[in-house]
Amino acid sequence: MKYFLYARKSTEDEERQVMSIEAQLAELQEYAKQENILISETFIESKSAKKPGREIFNEMMGKVHVSKEPIGLLAWHPDRLARNSIDGGQVIYSIDIGKIVSLRFPTFWFEPTPQGLFMLQVAFGQSKYYSDNLSENVKRGIRQKLRRGEWLTKAPFGYINNPKTRTIEPHPTLSKILVKAFEAYATEKYTLESLGKFLAEFGIESKNRTPVSKANIKRILTNQAYLGLIAHKGEYFEGKFQPILNRATFEAVQEVLKRKAKPRKTKQGHNFPFTGLMTCEQCNSPITAQWAKGKSGGIYRYYRCTKKRGVCSQKYIQEKDLASQIKTRLQSVALPDTDTDWMLKKVDEWEKEETSKSISSVQNIKSRISETQEKLDKLVSAYIDGDIPKESYLNKKEDLLKAKVSLAEKKENGQTTKNPLEPLRQWILDTKKASSLAFSDNYPEMKQIIQKIGTNPKLSDRYFSFSFIPPSDFLASRLAGRAPTTPIAPLARLSESAEILTSSDLSGCWESNPVNVLPKHAYHRHTPARISGLFFY
Repeated sequence: MKYFLYARKSTEDEERQVMSIEAQLAELQEYAKQENILISETFIESKSAKKPGREIFNEMMGKVHVSKEPIGLLAWHPDRLARNSIDGGQVIYSIDIGKIVSLRFPTFWFEPTPQGLFMLQVAFGQSKYYSDNLSENVKRGIRQKLRRGEWLTKAPFGYINNPKTRTIEPHPTLSKILVKAFEAYATEKYTLESLGKFLAEFGIESKNRTPVSKANIKRILTNQAYLGLIAHKGEYFEGKFQPILNRATFEAVQEVLKRKAKPRKTKQGHNFPFTGLMTCEQCNSPITAQWAKGKSGGIYRYYRCTKKRGVCSQKYIQEKDLASQIKTRLQSVALPDTDTDWMLKKVDEWEKEETSKSISSVQNIKSRISETQEKLDKLVSAYIDGDIPKESYLNKKEDLLKAKVSLAEKKENGQTTKNPLEPLRQWILDTKKASSLAFSDNYPEMKQIIQKIGTNPKLSDRYFSFSFIPPSDFLASRLAGRAPTTPIAPLARLSESAEILTSSDLSGCWESNPVNVLPKHAYHRHTPARISGLFFY
């Protein structure tokens, strides 16, 4: 049988844990000689096993699976093979299907038996627990060091680590050079590149003996550690070490950096508020907009057909003319604020009535549910006492349970039913908004209200047209059929010369069983005809 030798250290840094790999290889080779183990291939990896995704380990397991003969694995300890559940499960499954028939460890016993597999799972679990627990201990230690104001890592440029105090201290010479660099940059006489050359004059250079790069210079100039602060995961903590800079110098440098920064140029979009609103009536192509010079030399915004769907003879229209047509069209559904305010007030009153009725209905259902539950309790007691036979008990219980479920559904529906007056309220608000926009220059809002209460907007022969959706179309036809006079008092009685505007006309809500029918219109059962007092001559 051939064996694969696997050795791993936990870090990818070549200068750390070098002896770990050498010691593992020496010990494993000596163990192989003692046990007469034939090592056919050696796999060496420098990567943590806490998470899956090790390339060398996956390569080794791939060869295990494609091998036509059984394979044995040789490692120092099970934790060298896996410290996570996925890699550990992969090894155990390979043993289950017979791809791995032997695991040899100088420090751990294993046999391919149920007891051996159990002990191997325990070893993998202990390895995972060690990693997880170590991670939590490290995080807890970091939090405690932050509470004490101790620096967490290697000291930044200008500081040195003090092992005795477990924090950092200003370097005797580098800290003074750093202060000079900040003061020099605050004069605005230096760029990031020239400041690197300034530091090079003091012997501060990169590893390649070149001036410090602009990226590193900026990192130094923005490092708040020089103010005595510790940055950790986007949050700053107060440090107990001595600051190198004062706040005034640091802020002055930040202002210089901000002024010298080159913001990314973004393309400024054109402000064409009516694009995307309409299409050409002749060819059904979209309408676009552009800037153009007029005959008088002024610059204006024009809207025209894109002609993307063929030849089109439609001409352009100036934006102010288009807006004027939209205002005129909106005036056809404009109502005085006194009328819309009164209508909203009435809707508020109706909502209170509907809410009161709904609460009363729910309370009634709750009492019926309680009564049904009492009947169930009495039925169970009577059955236990032997007063009724089992068959009668089961039939009656089924009936009561069905009744209880039915009442619970009614209660739920009553609590979750949407407000039937909300469409009416929203339509009144839209009408109120359209009335105000008819005398406004807010073009984006005009576009939005047309998209909300209009349909099929077209542009043809420099004329903009669209249709109103119900019930705004009915309102427009009613307003168009009367003289433009002020409506009479909302609470006036119906007269022969007055036309009625019912709530079904206003809300656009209809149902299959209207309770009252007027010529061409019906009162809606759930939105009562209570706006019938709004008259127009």
